Amino acid sequence: MTDTNITRAACQARDAADPLAPLRDRFDLPAGVIYLDGNSLGARPRAALARAQDVVAREWGTDLIRSWNDAGWFDMPRRLGDRLAPLIGAHAGEVAVTDTTSLNLFKALAAALRIQANGGAGERRGDAFPNGRRASERRVIVTERSNFPTDIYMAEGLSRWLQQGYRVRLVDSVDEIPAALDGDCAVLMLTHVNYRTGHQHDMAALTRLAHAAGALAVWDLAHSAGAVPLDLHGANADFAVGCTYKYLNGGPGAPAFIWVPRRHQAAFDHPLSGWWGHAAPFAMASAFAPSEGIGRALCGTQPVVSLALVECGLEVFEATNMDAIRAKSLALTDLFIELVESRCAGHPLGLVTPREHARRGSQVSFTHPHGYAVMTALIARGVIGDYREPEIMRFGFTPLYTSFADVWDAVDVLKDILDRGAYDVNAARSAVT
Repeated sequence: MTDTNITRAACQARDAADPLAPLRDRFDLPAGVIYLDGNSLGARPRAALARAQDVVAREWGTDLIRSWNDAGWFDMPRRLGDRLAPLIGAHAGEVAVTDTTSLNLFKALAAALRIQANGGAGERRGDAFPNGRRASERRVIVTERSNFPTDIYMAEGLSRWLQQGYRVRLVDSVDEIPAALDGDCAVLMLTHVNYRTGHQHDMAALTRLAHAAGALAVWDLAHSAGAVPLDLHGANADFAVGCTYKYLNGGPGAPAFIWVPRRHQAAFDHPLSGWWGHAAPFAMASAFAPSEGIGRALCGTQPVVSLALVECGLEVFEATNMDAIRAKSLALTDLFIELVESRCAGHPLGLVTPREHARRGSQVSFTHPHGYAVMTALIARGVIGDYREPEIMRFGFTPLYTSFADVWDAVDVLKDILDRGAYDVNAARSAVT
């Protein structure tokens, strides 16, 4: 393969014509760093520092407990959920920003299994029993073996807790899903974009497949929200969860989100019945009565400072739209693949991420026999991606602040490292997130 004709000047020209380029100034990016790890932890919005200082110094320090009302602390999970909703194809009153992705997944799975155990939506309408099995008899959660581990752990943990024959069935490829959706399957649980490979599922098609088999569909949007356009209602999904600290730029460990469509809210029931999910939390009643609407997805007292920073990330998205973000994401990832394969030809790199746009998220993953060592060398040179077993180097592209010149420069550094063999294959493993 010959070297590409694309030049750095051509990349700079694309940046000059990029309508999203001004949004880069809304992030505080360190000098001398090309940040390609927004799929793991998003960069800090400039507004976040002042917002955190205001929450701590004024809202907490001066106004004290009055801020639960005066500063709107109490309503933050719902208010932020309404701001996030348009990014995932949800409606107002259907999203709450709260807890962690793992906890929200537990709630969603518990609610889905409870709906099935109570007969399922189809049986209540009088539909025929798909696969000849009532919803109340179904006990299996189907998911991919390559799913993010915590999703599998939570599903297995819930199944063990429930007992009564509940279990998790792992499939090794999307091709195995149809056969796995048999008469025992209650829930299909999938991550929309795979964390290792960047492969993107067809949410609508797989949700239709699950429903035709009598199962409910629960989606993890951790590697999708803020990176690719989503239409949860258009896909007729049942529940969804995701994090805010990746492409949504909410900060390390920022609260996650959960989506419960209105059609499921009255039946949404889970065992984490904390006081914030109570219909009247300050009545201090001894018996639990669930809140109306999305409020029943809440659990305990909320982390106010972290929630406040999530809002700074969401504000940036209101200056653009997901179609523009997706167009730039595909342009950035196309460029990266082309430059790596042309400029680094001859090195043992293997593309893991799908080339097809419809099957690709906003990251590109390449394998290399010494992928960990190469990534370590890249990070030492100021190009920050990350590494996942086995041998996978991940590069995340956040269109809000990644430039086309960044792509050129990152590949230039990668080429230099590979050409010179400038990486230590004996380096001890450390925490590359």
